[in-house]
Amino acid sequence: MRKILFLCAALYLTGCSDQSADRLTGYVEAETLYMAPQESGVVGNILVIEGDRVNAGDVLFRMKAERVLYQAEQAEAAASAAEKRTDDSGSLAKAVVEAKAERDRAAADFARTQKLFDRGYATRARLDTERTALAAAEARLERARAERQAAEEDYQSFEAQAGFAKQRLDDLAVTAPEAGSVERIYRRAGEVAAAGDPVIALLPPDNLKLRFYAPEKMLSSFAPGTEISFDCDGCAASRKARVTYVASEPQFTPPVIYNLDEREKLVFLIEARPSETDGLRPGLPVDIALP
Repeated sequence: MRKILFLCAALYLTGCSDQSADRLTGYVEAETLYMAPQESGVVGNILVIEGDRVNAGDVLFRMKAERVLYQAEQAEAAASAAEKRTDDSGSLAKAVVEAKAERDRAAADFARTQKLFDRGYATRARLDTERTALAAAEARLERARAERQAAEEDYQSFEAQAGFAKQRLDDLAVTAPEAGSVERIYRRAGEVAAAGDPVIALLPPDNLKLRFYAPEKMLSSFAPGTEISFDCDGCAASRKARVTYVASEPQFTPPVIYNLDEREKLVFLIEARPSETDGLRPGLPVDIALP
């Protein structure tokens, strides 16, 4: 029984470190894009199926727009009302014009009374009355101008809200940021999706990479930027890839225990970008040729 267990363990270790003298084994990994709505809502239409190839900008799915549309209409109505109030023909503009005319009349009356007072034809009481009337007219003009300025600021705020609501409506249609293939559909029409909750998984071809492990003594052959060759099942010929990442920390090939006698089991993760991705799928085994 012990001999059988020892043989199984030896075979397992051999499989975990299945590296021949001229190659390393690895696999293809995907960096999938998870397409999600920007806010919670009900999924309206799914416009693709799994396996479809889409171009950048193609609509993948739409969220239902009823609630956002209602808010957009409210914002647009508020902006329209504020615009009318601040228009040159609006009530606030007219109030400013009337207040200015009243201030001008009060200023003219005060100036005339001042001249009469200087010549001795008007009393101090009349001059003070005209001065008070002018101050009151100037205060009404400033108030009218301040009210119109506040209304203009409100209009700008409502206009910004309307623009934001329109953008929210546009964002309900989720588009592909890059060309790629539809890998998975997680939600269907009528289901509720939270903000950031993936609805579709999209895989651009450039988001495929090779991952493999190399022992410490080989790291100098796999420096970032190094071009390597690899083979895969279904590949008619060897392909090229370029090393993009080498792990800074090692790990042990399982199942071993950390001790100084097992240093040959130390391996480092290496990633490389293939120059050609046709036929490559996530999880596909690859054989990396040693440089």
